[in-house]
Amino acid sequence: METENLTLFLGWASIINILILLVSTIGLVCLRKSITRIHARIFELNEQDLGRAYFQYLAQYKIAIIVFNITPYFALKIIS
Repeated sequence: METENLTLFLGWASIINILILLVSTIGLVCLRKSITRIHARIFELNEQDLGRAYFQYLAQYKIAIIVFNITPYFALKIIS
C-alpha cells in the first residue's frame, strides 16, 4: 500500500471514529437516565458503577483513536 493511500485511509478513519465518539458522548450526556436504567436492568449493576463504566469507555475510545488513527496520520503527513 502506498503512503498516500494509507494517509487517506487513516484520515477518513479518524474522522469517522471522532464522529462516533461525539455521537456516543452526546447520547450519554443527553440520555443518561434512560440508558443507565436499561443497562442496570440488563447487566444487574447499580447506576453509580455504570457512570464510571461510561466514562471509562469514552476515555479508552478517545485514547485508541489518538494512538491508532491520529498519531499515525500525522506521522505519515510529516514523512510525505
